[in-house]
Amino acid sequence: MIPLHDPSHALRPTAIALGSFDGLHRGHRRVITAVTEPQPAEQESVVPTVVSFWPHPREVLHGETRLRLDLPEEKLELLGPLGIKQLVLVPFSRELAALTPEPFVREVLADRLQARRIAVGTNFRFGVNRSGDVDDLARIGAALGIDVRVLPMLWDGAERVSSSRIRRALAAGDIQEAGRLMERPYRFRGQVVRGRGLGRQLGWPTANLAVDGRKFLPLEGVYAALAWRDGEEETMAAVMNLGPQPTVDPLAPSAVEVHLLERSLELAGAQLTVQPLRLLRQQQAFESLEALSRQIRLDADLALEDCHTHGAPSSSPPPD
Repeated sequence: MIPLHDPSHALRPTAIALGSFDGLHRGHRRVITAVTEPQPAEQESVVPTVVSFWPHPREVLHGETRLRLDLPEEKLELLGPLGIKQLVLVPFSRELAALTPEPFVREVLADRLQARRIAVGTNFRFGVNRSGDVDDLARIGAALGIDVRVLPMLWDGAERVSSSRIRRALAAGDIQEAGRLMERPYRFRGQVVRGRGLGRQLGWPTANLAVDGRKFLPLEGVYAALAWRDGEEETMAAVMNLGPQPTVDPLAPSAVEVHLLERSLELAGAQLTVQPLRLLRQQQAFESLEALSRQIRLDADLALEDCHTHGAPSSSPPPD
């Protein structure tokens, strides 16, 4: 896994892909390629680097909660195979936000990170009140001896590929569309914590996941899913409930519950990665626990078909 640094500990000099890169979709990867490809004209070796702000500027300036498609730890796993050698998170503050474009480029990118090359998308804005655009960046960079590359937006149909578009797909429960735009599966991770055992009482024991509250999760509902433990390659077929429990406990908060199919394992304390495959149905209240259990059986059968289609190994159920 590549290292995560703040600017003071970054390896230098750098070739910087600058932006949030949330979702690391195809358009983002086009920008990243501009700093990972070696340039014969460069007189010294540079470190291919992604530079982002943390926390998100809108959280600091407007108090908005900004959920992430990829948390920093997840992004580290994705950037390495793309040729990036380090992820640098610039601490975003009101003082940094007050910098005009030229001091920002000079102090943060040129002086602190020793940037020799910078790549951005055409919609990149920076400096106080987002007053700087890519033309300003190119002008300031040229004066400082920095090669600035501006990459065009990537279009898919009538709309450009964007993190917002991926979020809309997930918010609608369209896992396949989100994965198509990212060109990789959508996943999340959480630690298995003890629940109240209500699923076990129904005959459907679940692993209850504590997921980082900064992670963007899809539409509440019941999903076919793959799951695996950290450090293990074996994927397990699962059915996942994301949301409240309208039949069992209508007042309970939203939760992530994963029931393994064809497997019976003790998972308490384990880190579990979940890859939703398809939304089977949205949340609904049933007239009785028996009706709920019957529906879960139907959900499990559908989920098992999806999981086997996606390569989850079939195994015999454990003995009673």
